[in-house]
Parts: sequence; structure tokens; C-alpha cells
Amino acid sequence: MNNRVWIFDTTLRDGEQSPGCSMTVPEKLRMAGKLVELGVDILEAGFPIASQGDFEAVDAVSREFPWVQVAALARSTRLDVERAGQALQHARRPRIHTFIATSDIHLKHKLRKSRQQVLDDAVAAVELARSYVDDVEFSAEDGARTDPEYLEQISKAVVAAGARTVNIPDTVGYSVPEEYGELIGRIVRVLGDSAVVSVHCHDDLGLAVANSLAAVQAGARQIECTINGIGERSGNCSLEEVVMVMKTRHDKYPFDTGIHTEHLYPASQLLSSIISFGPQPNKAIVGRNAFAHEAGIHQDGYLKEPTTYEIISPKSVGVPESRLVLGKHSGRHALGKRCEELGFTLCRDELDLIYKEITALADNKKGLMDEEIAQIARRCQQQYAEAVEKRELAHSNGD
Repeated sequence: MNNRVWIFDTTLRDGEQSPGCSMTVPEKLRMAGKLVELGVDILEAGFPIASQGDFEAVDAVSREFPWVQVAALARSTRLDVERAGQALQHARRPRIHTFIATSDIHLKHKLRKSRQQVLDDAVAAVELARSYVDDVEFSAEDGARTDPEYLEQISKAVVAAGARTVNIPDTVGYSVPEEYGELIGRIVRVLGDSAVVSVHCHDDLGLAVANSLAAVQAGARQIECTINGIGERSGNCSLEEVVMVMKTRHDKYPFDTGIHTEHLYPASQLLSSIISFGPQPNKAIVGRNAFAHEAGIHQDGYLKEPTTYEIISPKSVGVPESRLVLGKHSGRHALGKRCEELGFTLCRDELDLIYKEITALADNKKGLMDEEIAQIARRCQQQYAEAVEKRELAHSNGD
């Protein structure tokens, strides 16, 4: 089986649906530029029927980056598909991504349609989309909670109608890896080489990345994900996390992507500057603390050999360098290194004086700034020099 996994980025579509993440057309273009630089395979630029801004964003991204595969989302209705087709008219590599809910709970309470009606709508939408573009993706919304036999039936029907990709989303983040992998494997076996099976996992139970990886192991070859994991509710599968798992643990996940990982951190930073918030400090790969060390034992090990506490080189994901955070848990080794970087040459006794003051101050602070460390170092050096001078004077007087 081909081990190439396609990265379908939906930061500009599903990601934007997260509260506080709306983007203007110019902002989407800026973010799209970074995603192109990052090397995503498919860039979902918007939901054209949703607003004039989304329509214009899909059109603008298609014009600005003509060599990129651009996708537009559409419900399985005539108006949606037509609008998506119009938005993509200037794209050289367009994809219409059409979807309809397939789980019984959605059919009963949201759509109020029978399974046959939904299947007919899905097939009609795919056939209409094929009149606009050659590349059509179909998503079975809430696929993870859909009856597997019905999911097989609708998957085969949309492929027969012309879909090249079938996406089985865990729309509400309900699935767990073993269960989701089994479902995806079933659809992969049913479709064989007739279509790519894709996954779109939400993070409501914190399992979006784990579920996506289980799906890839089961034969899925497209992962839908976002920068910083933004998206509806708890967000989507985090692009940076799922890519770096496959790169770092290639022994367990022997899959390849086209992502240029050194652009992951810059992409995260750009997105944070555009929307209203950034990732939490302890976010894997791109969080502020992802390559920060405060505990003295960790700092000592890191300074002797970085791989003692870092499984990923920060530069490999675009982070300039690791950080040694000086606080009450820090050790002398890290403190001495920081003082050296600040221009101080210290003897052991001077370092001991500084260390005592730093730890006392850090007990009541969340971390120390370089200016504070330098101020303490200067004062302690002065105190030590005065103490040495007094001892020498006392010794010369015979005391």
C-alpha cells in the first residue's frame, strides 16, 4: 500500500468556524501563502454559500496560488454545489467537497429524511459537482456514528457517481482509536483502489490526532487537519502534531507527507497573529513551552546533551532555539549558562550567592527576566568583591 499521506488543510474553513477565528479575505490570503509554503496538499479555502466573503476568499486563493489544489465546501444541495463551482472557476486544480449527514441521529433530528433520500441527495450532489470539476470529495458527516452497512452503501454510491475521495468524519469527536480504525479499515476494504479514504477528526475527547493515526494505519490516505488544531468546539486534528508523530516515530507510523516541517512554527505564529488567540503554552510542537525547560535536573541534562529531554530538534519545526526558564526549580548549571550569556564570568562562590538570591526571589514569581538576573548578578559580584577585599585587608592586618 502506498505510504504517502495527503494533508488536507481546513484552517481557512473549519478552523475559521471556531469562535474568535473569523478571517477577512486579505487575512485568508496571508494565511494561505504560509500554508502553501508549508506544503499542504489540498487547501480548503472556504464555504462559498456561507457568505460573500467566503466566496471571494475561495476565488482569491485560486487566483493567487494557481498551482495549488484548492477546495470549496458545499452541502449536498444544488445551490451550494453551484456556488462552490462558481467560486472555483479560476482554480487550475479545483476540488468541490460536498457533504451530508449520514448518522441516524442526524437524519432523524436534523435532516428529517430517510436513508434513501440522503443517499439520493449525496449521489445527485456528486454528479452535479462533477459537471464543474474532475476532483470531487464526498463527506459523510457524523460518519463515525453512522451504521457501518449504510456507510458502506453510501460510500460505494458516491464513488460510482464520480467522487475520488470519501471522507469519514468523526464530526463530534466521539470515537476512540481502535473503534475508528476498525470502521475506516472496513471502508478502505470496500472501496479498494476506487477512491482515497479520508478522515476528519474533532477533538472533543482529546483523541483527534490518535484517531487520525489509527485511521491511517487502517488504510486512510488523507488527513483533514488545521494549524494549532483550531475548529468547531474543541477543534480539529492538529496538523503540526499528526505530521510530527509520523516524522518522529516513523518506526511505528511509516508514512510520509509533503510537509516542510520547518514552517510549522511560523505558520502557527502567523495564525495566532491573525485570529484572537494562540495555542496554550503547553501545546505540543508549537506551544511557547514546547521547548522550554525549568526543572534543574532537566536543564542539567539538556545542557549536557539536548536529546536527553528533547525528542524533536526545535529548528526542525521552525522554533529558533530551546529556552531555559529560570525559576525556583532551576539548577546552578542553567543559571551559570544564562549568566555567561548575559556577559558575566563567575567563580563558584559568586554563582552560589546568585543562586541563593535567585531561588529566594523565584519562590514568589512565575519566572525571572534577564534584566532581573543581570541585576542580581551585578549586586552579588559586588558583594563578593567587597567580602574578598575585607578578608584580604583583615589578613594583611594580622587579624
